[in-house]
Amino acid sequence: MLNLHWIDIVIVILTVIITLGAGFYFARKNKSTKQYFFGSNNIPAWAIGMSIFATLISSVTFLAYPSAAYKSNWILLVQGLMVPIVLVCFIWVLVPLFRKVIKLSTYEYFERRFSPFARMYSSLAFVLTHFSKMGTVLYLVSLALATLTGIDVTIYIVFLTIIILFLTLLGGIEAVIWMDVIQGFLLIGGGLLCVFILLFKTDAGAGFMLSEAVNLKKIDFGPYDFSFSELTFWVMVINGAFYALQKYGTDQTIVQRYLTAKTDKDAKKAAYFGVFASVPVWTLFMLIGALLYVFYNSGGAQLPENLTADQVFTYFIGTELPVGAVGLVLAALIAAAVSSLDSDMNCLAAVGVQDFYSRFYPNSSDKQRLRVGRLLVLFSGVAMAIVALLYAAWDGQGVLGVVFKLYAIFSAGIVGIFMLGLFSKKANKQGLHVGIIVCILFTAYAILTTTKIGDKLILDLGSLNFPHHKYMLGVYSHLIVLVIGYLASLCFKSDPVKDELTIYGYFKMKNK
Repeated sequence: MLNLHWIDIVIVILTVIITLGAGFYFARKNKSTKQYFFGSNNIPAWAIGMSIFATLISSVTFLAYPSAAYKSNWILLVQGLMVPIVLVCFIWVLVPLFRKVIKLSTYEYFERRFSPFARMYSSLAFVLTHFSKMGTVLYLVSLALATLTGIDVTIYIVFLTIIILFLTLLGGIEAVIWMDVIQGFLLIGGGLLCVFILLFKTDAGAGFMLSEAVNLKKIDFGPYDFSFSELTFWVMVINGAFYALQKYGTDQTIVQRYLTAKTDKDAKKAAYFGVFASVPVWTLFMLIGALLYVFYNSGGAQLPENLTADQVFTYFIGTELPVGAVGLVLAALIAAAVSSLDSDMNCLAAVGVQDFYSRFYPNSSDKQRLRVGRLLVLFSGVAMAIVALLYAAWDGQGVLGVVFKLYAIFSAGIVGIFMLGLFSKKANKQGLHVGIIVCILFTAYAILTTTKIGDKLILDLGSLNFPHHKYMLGVYSHLIVLVIGYLASLCFKSDPVKDELTIYGYFKMKNK
């Protein structure tokens, strides 16, 4: 237990009160599903960009990135570094494509282009991915608060779930975006403050801290072997390229932001802002982890016994930061969790209403859809809390690695579906269904032959076991759907695809 000064407690409480006030303010505007999920379409580009940034930068970044760098090096950052490299070539066409062709949901587009099954399959993959991510975010911030105060982690999980549910139920997407703006600035400020203190806390100075981090290979992206069997630089490069396409091309939490902008130009500005703001902050928190290792292993200070790597940053906050700074960093930590989780909940509700409820109840009124959307928010909050409580029961070791593995498993070949739909006029629903079935079978094989219960694999096929790192699952699933789906489509006859459902139709429309 680390004692908090009353000033720090007041800062945290004031932050929570201001956040709740924003929820009350925007609650008055939400009279329809359009307002709840899209906002007023009067939100400036910089605010939407800040919201994209805050959605990507959660307490996973705030706590798990320093933990990963402390234990190893910056190899997991490679995924984030691939985002601007890939997307700088695609955002200029991707954003207007969503606004004019795809509209609210990528998954709704999959139905128009292929079939209801494609829509349900991709929606389910999105839901599973975000339930696991939301539970991770909630667990991490609750663990940090529990470490600082000595109060049981489960109490914080329940308490934060109630606050986040309340905000999301009230505010809708417009409240989410404006709260993200405030929380994004808090997050950046908290990270910069911690780096400054780490660099200048010891007599050796900033130069020693940085050079020692390099010498100890904490600021490093290796190993660089061209191998897919272990976690290497090249595994993360390839994984990161597909992550960028999936996150910015199909993930509803990002896509929904494109649609809140006034114009295509504003939406593109927001997307670029989100991309280029995220990478420096990911790097900032990896740097914190590297500097923490130097600080506690080069005579700067001693850590208590039995402290896990996931708790080192929190321990540093509670013991090395001055009064007031602790409160600001904790406020930033809570803000990071809230900004990520309220976004996920709103988007999960949007997907649930658009892809499931409206499909099965097409004659439902807008008031009924809004009510169902809020019920889905409530359900997602409960599911999130259950996942977080499971993490707490399992002690949550290696959280960032778990998040990346779950992303790889639940990615489900969605980028493959997306590329097939947009770039191939020959792709049809029968071929896509074959590709999805092969993808599911392959994923099941890879998971069963690499996952152990105790000391034994669930399915041991000897030399036929999946030979590569689990992060490659997310790559192979997309390629399987893309290649098998295209080849299988050639074996089936289908009606001609409407031009407006492909990228070629979009360019025709643009050039008129």
